[in-house]
Amino acid sequence: MPYTPSGFFCDRLIRERERRDGEGSLGKPLRFSGQDFAALKQECLQKKSLFEDDTFPATVESLGYKELGAKSNKVKNIVWKRPKEICENPEFIVGGASRTDICQGDLGDCWLLAAIACLTLYEKLLYRVVPQEQSFSEGYAGVFHFQFWRYGDWVDVVIDDRIPTFNNQLVFTKSAERNEFWSALLEKAYAKLHGSYEALKGGNTTEAMEDFTGGVTEFYEMKEAPKELNKIMKKALERGSLMGCSIDSLVPARFETRTTTGLVKGHAYSVTAVQECKHTTTKDSKVRLVRLRNPWGQVEWTGPWSDNSKEWTSLSKVEKEKLQHQNAEDGEFWMSFEDFKKNFTKIEICNLTPDALEDDKIHKWTVSVNEGRWVRGCSAGGCRNYPDTFWTNPQYRLRLLEEDDDPEDNEVACSFVVSLMQKNRRKERKMGANLFTIGFAIYEVPWQMHGNKQHMQKDFFLANSSKARCKSYINLREVTQRFRLSPGEYVIVPSTYEPHQEGEFLLRVFSEKRNTSEEIENRIEADHPVPAPASAVGEESEEDQKFRTIFQEIAGDEMEITANELKNLLNKVVSKNQELNTEGFSLETCRSMIALMDMDGTGRLNLQEFRHLWNKVKQWQGIFKHYSVEQSGSISSYEMRNAVNDAGYRLNNQLYDIITMRYANESMNIDFDSFISCLVRLEAMFRAFQAFDQDGDGSIRLSALEWLQLTMYA
Repeated sequence: MPYTPSGFFCDRLIRERERRDGEGSLGKPLRFSGQDFAALKQECLQKKSLFEDDTFPATVESLGYKELGAKSNKVKNIVWKRPKEICENPEFIVGGASRTDICQGDLGDCWLLAAIACLTLYEKLLYRVVPQEQSFSEGYAGVFHFQFWRYGDWVDVVIDDRIPTFNNQLVFTKSAERNEFWSALLEKAYAKLHGSYEALKGGNTTEAMEDFTGGVTEFYEMKEAPKELNKIMKKALERGSLMGCSIDSLVPARFETRTTTGLVKGHAYSVTAVQECKHTTTKDSKVRLVRLRNPWGQVEWTGPWSDNSKEWTSLSKVEKEKLQHQNAEDGEFWMSFEDFKKNFTKIEICNLTPDALEDDKIHKWTVSVNEGRWVRGCSAGGCRNYPDTFWTNPQYRLRLLEEDDDPEDNEVACSFVVSLMQKNRRKERKMGANLFTIGFAIYEVPWQMHGNKQHMQKDFFLANSSKARCKSYINLREVTQRFRLSPGEYVIVPSTYEPHQEGEFLLRVFSEKRNTSEEIENRIEADHPVPAPASAVGEESEEDQKFRTIFQEIAGDEMEITANELKNLLNKVVSKNQELNTEGFSLETCRSMIALMDMDGTGRLNLQEFRHLWNKVKQWQGIFKHYSVEQSGSISSYEMRNAVNDAGYRLNNQLYDIITMRYANESMNIDFDSFISCLVRLEAMFRAFQAFDQDGDGSIRLSALEWLQLTMYA
């Protein structure tokens, strides 16, 4: 269910507070769906009952929504069973977790299984995702848990052990050992994280690699790969990187079909080793080999260096043992590096973050993480092709502080990787969400603007070209690219390709040296210009005289007006201004105006209070006219940040997002009534805050009564 504006921002505030308390770290992961594994297990043991997870029930809703939905024939004969109902002696892990424990079932998630296979090579990483000391014997309560990295936070996902079966066989991922279930349960937890099993259909190995490690992934197209690719792969494996590769299928109908040499197009493989060996025939002859694994647990390469090929006879026994060569239909095989480059079209390397490399100081990264959001009509400006709105995208100031230790060609530069990841699109598939086409551009900040934290305006981007940018905008969950730039200050602008596309994202900057990146946030503050003093009697302008006369007619002897009378008064005047093309003020806006100007708490305005109000309305009217679209009687929501700034308010992106959602219409325009209503609310809330902020430290404490009094009358 999509967030309401208030719901979204309340949730975001709660998440930010949790992070300040250390929640979401490896040592203190967030509880997915609010479930506490230890507490649930203890409760079940005390009741002597098996856990049943009502947040991911053993029903068709957890299977899927379309191909695995209620109307699909595929799900009619599926029965959810616990491992003890499937076999006599189930075990969580048999003889240690290994690559052969992962065999693909009837779900198109080879991308996920290839990543799990990589994960088994590194116990430290594996047992971070798959907590140990879980079993079907001692302390068994039908409840298990797994941990994943999700958009900057580590989360602990609790599941029960009911798994989909058909004819007493697991439908989805299974182990080569019939009584081993860790991989099937891990897949279930990952399905729960994304809403259903069907949500896992189709993907990119890097997505799961990053969700298991919190790392950042780099892509290499084989036809454009650097000359030192073999060296890059070898070093990556030595420092614990996870690696996957695949063969593109150009014809959709031939997706996941075998080649004559046993490789499968459109299928994800994991790279598990890179080695160099000597032939026995000649002293100097060396061969570079790559070991890969097919997550199916079968179907292997049949070309040179395959399990039973003649090439193995040219290696000594020692070399064979070093390679752990064996003839088995287990999905794992060797091939030469040259054949690897010739047959595969792309490779993905997931570099690990500092917490994953805590024992290896040489390879630690400096990482900056920023959460952001594109909001239609406010901060979803699209790419540089849309100059009128591009500047409204979220902006992040990057400071490159230290150059590389090993400069290339004596060039002083800083190497860094930028990763832009769009959030939650897989989970929202069942609601029709697809991946946006995303990318980013990097602009150099002129030295005279260093340290200036203001949002860069349209003119800056019209006058300056980007210093660097991603290779292309693409509809993947993440766009990542490595850069080398001179030390200095830069602005990163992440965006969707087209404007008006709304979604959340995570922007990460990785570097081997020190850098900082942060969202450009205007300081939240307001100017309060002193209104012009009322004209003395005899010096009243013609407009003032007309207002006094009208006010007296409406107010009567009491010389005070109600919200309804204020509405009639203002609309009489505003209707004469043909440039505004407005239907006038609503009663709700007039009530807000009275709340703003009502100094004596009567719920009415006297002449002096009304004069003060009218001076403000005239000032705001001038700003509105300046930015209004010709003959439309409204201003674009993208221009609202400029109009609000001219009115004397400095806000940040989150507040501009709220203003757009609260006051813009379906066409992303703001009419005169909504514009005035917004500024009245801003003025009132700033004034109230400053009244409570007696010590001027920028924070206040309110009781429930004070909070409700303040917000209900504003």
